[in-house]
Amino acid sequence: MSPKQVPAVGVDPYFPTHGDARYRVHRYELVLDYRPGPNRLAGSARISAVAGTSGAGSAAGPGAAGEPLREFALDLAEFRVGRVLVDGKAVHYTHRAGKLRIRPAKPLPAGAAFTVEVHYSGNPRPVRSQWGGLGWEELTDGALVASQPVGAPSWYPCNDRPADKATYLISITTPSPYTVVVGGRLLTRTTHASSTTWVFEQAAPTSSYLVTVSIGHYQTVLLTEADPAAGRVPQTAYLPARLLPEFTYDFGRQTRMMPFFESMFGRYPFGEYAVVVADEELDVPVEAQGVATFGTNHVDGTRSSERLVAHELAHQWFGNSVSIADWRHIWLNEGFAKYAEWLWSEHVGGRTAAGHAAVAHTLLSGLSQDLRLADPGKKLMFDDRLYERGGLTMHALRRALGDAAFFQMIKDWAAIHRHGVVSTAEFTAHAGQYAAGGSLDGFFDAWLWEPGLPALPL
Repeated sequence: MSPKQVPAVGVDPYFPTHGDARYRVHRYELVLDYRPGPNRLAGSARISAVAGTSGAGSAAGPGAAGEPLREFALDLAEFRVGRVLVDGKAVHYTHRAGKLRIRPAKPLPAGAAFTVEVHYSGNPRPVRSQWGGLGWEELTDGALVASQPVGAPSWYPCNDRPADKATYLISITTPSPYTVVVGGRLLTRTTHASSTTWVFEQAAPTSSYLVTVSIGHYQTVLLTEADPAAGRVPQTAYLPARLLPEFTYDFGRQTRMMPFFESMFGRYPFGEYAVVVADEELDVPVEAQGVATFGTNHVDGTRSSERLVAHELAHQWFGNSVSIADWRHIWLNEGFAKYAEWLWSEHVGGRTAAGHAAVAHTLLSGLSQDLRLADPGKKLMFDDRLYERGGLTMHALRRALGDAAFFQMIKDWAAIHRHGVVSTAEFTAHAGQYAAGGSLDGFFDAWLWEPGLPALPL
């Protein structure tokens, strides 16, 4: 198979032990109780799914003809599993090396809907990876979740692959002094004695790594109220109260970013947007569905991190709504978000997108030419060069298509694949429809598949 051929959606080649292509999840309903002091999590997960086929190595989707599903797997870290039910009946299971393998009492026919219920408890901790710990992270006083790319099993059982998107209903009970933030709409908040239960619903299909939780002592700041008539998206911030003056300045233009990005990319794809400033320093901000999490080091009163504010907001369109089929295609997330930084800079009178492209080209010209953007490999998937070359590729494509065609192409891409799953091959085919001067095959070969850096387009 040549590097540009894309197989059917199935096992992720970068993380072949994560996820199970033999079924798809429709909905997760999580009921969690978290105690910050002892870092103790007790929970139950009810998972509604549809069986596919059980053939070895199959990437067939739900409803495909084939043998019944005789067993399947969920990804779950080192928790104590109390019981597992399939369609309400106790079943045989094993739990080793991050895999909860389940054998239903009766095989599930292809296309059959079924439910799995898992009860578990323990002390959540990050999943180890080459990038450090991923997933549930205990803070000095509270917790946060940063799962990209494979940290979701650190706190709930899931089919952990980005292509398997589902809706979520999440209930979290914590001591009452803490604020809980989850991506989606807050349905209820109920206090009983010393504990409060927060219930959130994320109605949009969501990849497992994009589900987040933040628990801490936060002040809630309403940035914009919902205004359906005006198409205004409600935006809320959660942050340590002492940082409010700096935050007000540093994030003061986020409410202007939203309508600007909507003019560039089309309607915002979710019902709300929240930002959390965790009471810890973080290496980088973290995007999740409808939420972005920043560290105290990103709030300094000088707008030094405003490009990151733009970057994380842009991910709501590219990465979250339009999601990648597997991690080979990560440039589709990061290239769009990087270019959004440059567009915002130009919009507010800073360096132009062309100026940013020139700087990025000079930077990349002096670095190793061993990164294939469309399939960087697991080792280089978060390399800084991928972000810069991704943004530069978007600018080169803009030059190749012209402004009118380029921005129409972007809007159509976000609209056609809203809440969907995409690959690089689908993007290049889509973009090619907007090229007035002929095929873009040579362009994409040079920018996506050849490691050497093409000349800067003028």
